[in-house]
Amino acid sequence: MSDKLAWGIISTGAISRTFAKALAGSKTGELIVVASRMQEKADAFGEQFKVPRRYGSYEALLADPDVQAVYISTPHPMHAEWAVKAADAGKHILCEKPLTLNYAEAMAVIEAARRNDVFLMEAFMYRCHPQTAKLVELIRDRAIGNVRVIQATFSFHAAFNPEGRLLNNALGGGGILDVGCYCTSMARLIAGAAGGMPFAEPIDVKASGCIGDISRVDEYTVGILRFPGDIIAQIATGVQLNQENVVRIFGSEGNIFVPNPWVPGESARIVVHRYGEPEPREILIEAGANVYTIEADTVAANIEKRQAPPPAMSWDDTLGNMKTLDRWRLAIGMTYDAEKLDAQYPTVDRRPLEVRSGHNMRYGRIQGVEKPISRLVMGAMLEGATFLAPHAAVMFDEFFACGGNCFDTAYVYGGGTSERVLGRWVKSRGIREQVIVLDKGAHTPYCNPNDLTAQLMESLDRLQMDYVDIYMLHRDNPEIPVGEFIDVLNEHYRAGRIRAFGGSNWSVERIEAANEYARVKGLVGFAAVSNNFSLARMIEPPWPGCIAASDPESRAWFARTQMPLMAWSSTARGFFVWGDRNNLSNPGLVQSWYSEDNFQRLERAKEMATQRGVLPVQIAMAYVLCQPFPTFALFGPASLAEKHASLRALDIELTSEEIKWLNLEG
Repeated sequence: MSDKLAWGIISTGAISRTFAKALAGSKTGELIVVASRMQEKADAFGEQFKVPRRYGSYEALLADPDVQAVYISTPHPMHAEWAVKAADAGKHILCEKPLTLNYAEAMAVIEAARRNDVFLMEAFMYRCHPQTAKLVELIRDRAIGNVRVIQATFSFHAAFNPEGRLLNNALGGGGILDVGCYCTSMARLIAGAAGGMPFAEPIDVKASGCIGDISRVDEYTVGILRFPGDIIAQIATGVQLNQENVVRIFGSEGNIFVPNPWVPGESARIVVHRYGEPEPREILIEAGANVYTIEADTVAANIEKRQAPPPAMSWDDTLGNMKTLDRWRLAIGMTYDAEKLDAQYPTVDRRPLEVRSGHNMRYGRIQGVEKPISRLVMGAMLEGATFLAPHAAVMFDEFFACGGNCFDTAYVYGGGTSERVLGRWVKSRGIREQVIVLDKGAHTPYCNPNDLTAQLMESLDRLQMDYVDIYMLHRDNPEIPVGEFIDVLNEHYRAGRIRAFGGSNWSVERIEAANEYARVKGLVGFAAVSNNFSLARMIEPPWPGCIAASDPESRAWFARTQMPLMAWSSTARGFFVWGDRNNLSNPGLVQSWYSEDNFQRLERAKEMATQRGVLPVQIAMAYVLCQPFPTFALFGPASLAEKHASLRALDIELTSEEIKWLNLEG
């Protein structure tokens, strides 16, 4: 083989033909394999572009040891599956835009690339062209002063074919994902350049659009993005409407016009008009190659770095773009059938869900639960989600694959949505006996035995389960004798509806009284407690009725009794990530965790983190996990990156002296 990067192409559609033609002019790469789901299509493509190897399946291409990089150009809903499989096969990846159907899937693809240490780039070819680099340079040099308004349009009127890709809900059709993604990426790029950054994220996303009665996809739509610095972007797209496909940028001292922003040629131009000057200035850019050829060469030049530098699409840039596209779709009510709550969302790679070998999960025990329980317990509140079903599938699948098996939910979370989504996921994966469900009920003002029973039965129905492994009273009601709670919980225990139970936000005194009642009556008592516990001291409860167990007296009691503690807000709801004396933007964080002693703890966590080469939040989670009594850390990551950061805390061992030092006790 030559020393050029050996490419394989997955799918044989029109864009694959464009890329294959451009690759022939590449100085760095050569096309050696093409794959289609039909052998005759692969043969025809191979004949046209002189491709030596032609496969009738995508799997065969990924199994070819000579293929180093793959270009994926399947319909949108298939991008994630084949990108993950390509990463698992050790292939470098250039995947057509949009990288995936939604933000959640994009996280999974990027995690696969990171896990397998392969190159990955979303194929916005215009981002690799020198015209785009010049545009960024002009904005950063304040060629038009302060950027105030960005207008970006990419739209066309396709023939109406409900079975075709562009107007088919099942194939991820519609303007936003097909070409609106260009406009979004351009607006984020320019807003970022105006602030001296590679890209910026919108503070607010508003939109209006037309969703077809027959197609059920967005046929045309206009979005308004507001960025930091009072920058407003108007982005317009469609697959059933011709518009002027240009970019205009208006600033305090002039404007910029880009007549061919999306598919710039070997020669391109940017027009800059400064107010007060008689004539606009035309800037010519000579690329010297086809835009797709430049894209392929960009991949080859950055293989060792695993990502291309900006303005090409980095992983974080792609994630931000996908999140914005999700928000645009949500603003006009555009949800694909596969993303709806009642849909059975499959694993991203369409393989059976399995625990990945080599994980670092740790496990503990709670009396009454036969299975070992992961020391990290994943919350099912689905923070950070735009579309709940795909977000849950991606987050839960990856947690399970990393050895996590315990999930936290409650009757009141999301008005029941949390239980329903978790239950559907467990059922669809066929793993009920491999997971532990921690569920909670009887929240104030319904904290009484009768409502406990009614809520438990409804929770089981939502979860589509016969039992929950651990059931917690979500609050206490001191007006009700503890014996009444113990009696009703034992009824459900004997009926097999719960395997173990306990209390969340219960005082030590009430827990002791409940277990003493159970001992005297020969009944089962609390097997675990779920109060707040973290390195940071809770100043004010984030919600009424919450109780913390971080004080010395509570810690001594847990150490003496060895009662398992399932700690909620184990990292103080982000205090060890965002806590800053000068950052008052989060009132809840300020109210509950801002104090002089907590900032001292934060500084010590930062100092120890620097010494160990980890993050302060990982030190804070290790503090919870390294106590002299059984602890389980409940956490609610909003992204896979946050989840994996938390997993690394499992490898941090803290001595009793280090625990005391972190907590200002030594």
